[in-house]
Amino acid sequence: MSTPEHHSTQIPPARPVGDLAHDAWTAQRIHTLGAVTDLSTAARIFGLSRSVAYDLAKRGQFPVPVLRFGSRYRVPVAAILHALHLPAADEPEPATPSPPAT
Repeated sequence: MSTPEHHSTQIPPARPVGDLAHDAWTAQRIHTLGAVTDLSTAARIFGLSRSVAYDLAKRGQFPVPVLRFGSRYRVPVAAILHALHLPAADEPEPATPSPPAT
């Protein structure tokens, strides 16, 4: 008794490859958020779920300082950039030293 082949050696991607670039948080994309962002966005940047982010913020343990305005949480983008060791928009690019004159 033979059985038909139902298995494929190739596994399709979980989502289209084009979406991967959209999910990447680059320094430029973080800069475009403005001065502050919401806690959910900051959580995605740090790879945290929304519920974990709110729990950490309530306990004062979020990776960066969180501002609370009534029931809303806001996260300074400069703090996110600093935590990720990325230059802030107003910081100059590091200068490369010029070679010594001979």
